[in-house]
Amino acid sequence: MRSSNPVFSRRGFSRDNGYAGFNAAPQAGGPAVGTQANPYAQGGNPYAQNPYAPQDLQQGAPPQAPVSTGRMTMDDVVMRSAMTLGTVTVGAILAWALLPVSSTSYGLAIGAALVAFVLAMVQSFKRTASPALILGYAAFEGVFLGVISEMYNSRWSGAPFQAVLGTMAVSGATLLVYKAGWVRVTARYARIGMTIAIAFVVVTAVNLLLVVFGVAGDGGLRSMGPLGAIVGILAILIGAFFLTLDFKQIEDGIAYGAPKEEAWLAAFGLTMTLVWIYVEMLRLVAIFSGDD
Repeated sequence: MRSSNPVFSRRGFSRDNGYAGFNAAPQAGGPAVGTQANPYAQGGNPYAQNPYAPQDLQQGAPPQAPVSTGRMTMDDVVMRSAMTLGTVTVGAILAWALLPVSSTSYGLAIGAALVAFVLAMVQSFKRTASPALILGYAAFEGVFLGVISEMYNSRWSGAPFQAVLGTMAVSGATLLVYKAGWVRVTARYARIGMTIAIAFVVVTAVNLLLVVFGVAGDGGLRSMGPLGAIVGILAILIGAFFLTLDFKQIEDGIAYGAPKEEAWLAAFGLTMTLVWIYVEMLRLVAIFSGDD
């Protein structure tokens, strides 16, 4: 089963329609343990036929520091994630500053969101990472976030700042829980989580249609009342679930010797998940702030 996020993309460090994230850590000289083999290798030694692994790993020697081997490192992931999230931030700041709250800016925000969605889907179905597509997605997503953040701030002063703090808190807590081993990302864990996430998206889409056609008033399940708050909390928990998949995917990608270029995929996935959490946090802050 491959990793995914709110748009259920095909991003991942897999070369054989699998997901490396649900394997146990590679063991030099022995078979990979888990539901699937190392997507970068075949056979008993998980590095034996890995074209990205140096000769010592292919022969079963302990992993060495991947400084000059062309393999992905945590520094690569951090750097690409900083570039992608930085692009989102710059786009949001410019949109906030240059697009005052109006019907025109709302239209531009929707247009930017659609473009970002298309770029994200194109990247999701590509076999390789495209920095141009990923940064383009980040830029248009930033424009969308800048406009809606300004909209929320005009009605609920300080809501975007609180949403940013909330997103950071959720991300930090999820990372802590993951690193402490309190959550183990297994195939069963992913199947259950993905089932809940898909059901949530389907129900949300149906609810949107009911609202558009006037069947469900006041936003239906996405209202600004107690029901909307419960749904918002569930959405944030789903976002945290996707973060655990992201963390596992990155961890295994590094362990299995994913090529350096795939750090862009890690940045892409993290950005999409953090955007999901921020938007839901923004709604939740507004609900708890009241209609003032």
